[in-house]
Amino acid sequence: MIRHLLRIVWNRRRTNLLISIEIFLSFLVLATIFILGLFLADNYRQPLGYSYQDVWSVRISMNAPDAEVADASALPFEYTPEGQRARVATLLGLLRDLPGVVSAAAAMNAPYGRSSWSSSISLAGRNVDYGANEATDSFGETMGMTVTKGRWFDRSDASVPGEAVVVNERLARELFGSDDPVGRTITPDPPRLPDFPRQPPMRIVGVVRDFRKGGEFEPAANFAFFRNNVDETYKGTRVPRWLLVRARPGSGAEFEEQMVARLQQGAPEWSFRAEPLARARSTVLRSYAPSIAAWTIIAVFLMIMVMLGLTGVLWQAVTQRTREIGVRRAKGATAAAIRRQVLGEVVILTTFAVVAGVAVVAQFPLIELLGPIGARVYLAGLAAAVACIYGLTAVCAWAPSRLASSIVPAEALRYE
Repeated sequence: MIRHLLRIVWNRRRTNLLISIEIFLSFLVLATIFILGLFLADNYRQPLGYSYQDVWSVRISMNAPDAEVADASALPFEYTPEGQRARVATLLGLLRDLPGVVSAAAAMNAPYGRSSWSSSISLAGRNVDYGANEATDSFGETMGMTVTKGRWFDRSDASVPGEAVVVNERLARELFGSDDPVGRTITPDPPRLPDFPRQPPMRIVGVVRDFRKGGEFEPAANFAFFRNNVDETYKGTRVPRWLLVRARPGSGAEFEEQMVARLQQGAPEWSFRAEPLARARSTVLRSYAPSIAAWTIIAVFLMIMVMLGLTGVLWQAVTQRTREIGVRRAKGATAAAIRRQVLGEVVILTTFAVVAGVAVVAQFPLIELLGPIGARVYLAGLAAAVACIYGLTAVCAWAPSRLASSIVPAEALRYE
């Protein structure tokens, strides 16, 4: 039966080639959409690694000369990095004394914020990339993070050599495999360029489950937290630009007004923009909506066009083969056998197109066309695209197969 169908397909190879090309191109688009869609869906269901409920983010605008690039000796103390860090420490104290505040912390970046910090470390000639942040000792508590090994950094780390670091589980696995990373010190390779400063040793004090700063749709990646000791004299840390405040449930506009007023009292020359992390999260999620809607419209429009085009082509092909089908009916072929023949031909054409499409899509990971998509999501999207294209072509072939099976032999033999 299969050999007979292959012979029929080969005899009509010009028409069938156009049908296969249409199915092939449709499969490529569907595979890309399914893989990206499953990628976003898989990211959304993964844990964030922190709790955004009842947390406020406050952006600090210092409205002063950039003390990190200006000549510190020519600036008043309050404009120097040491003075700005001391001012941030004062603000944290004012926030903790504010009624309704559970915990407060400072950091270089805030969850759902637009700014980000990425870095890399070279170990034994191997380069490891990771996202990073500098945060104060209370950041883990404020963000409700789960420490799975070790602890969050604290004041005791100020007197121990090495830069105290908390890493997520993904980075710990990449650096140490299955070994326990807590207490290990990482000594980066010397820089290749002589004028480039060498990274200080990193002492791992704890491991957190995960931290996806960009929100639910951001893929899981390596991440590290460095200790930012604003209330100490160490000069190696930067001046935090964000304050994170965990408030009691139900805190609203009145709490925001009191919080900003308290901060303004502590730093009259600075300005502050407060926003609940829940609102920042909604803004980030809405930013994905246009892209998701556009890809959805493309997918639906493509499937409709493929269904209409493929149904029309198959309908025309069946009409042109009225005499052939009539002869088969006259020789005793049943209506079910005719339907199976038409559907079998479409399945063969779809198989040729899918094999070629899978060969092309298989190159996507090799050229990193789809970014950090794991093998599980990639294979699931590919399988969904294969199932969808087979279902789509089967639906398109149903009406032409019904038309073919309804041909009466006597009428077909009179066909001119």
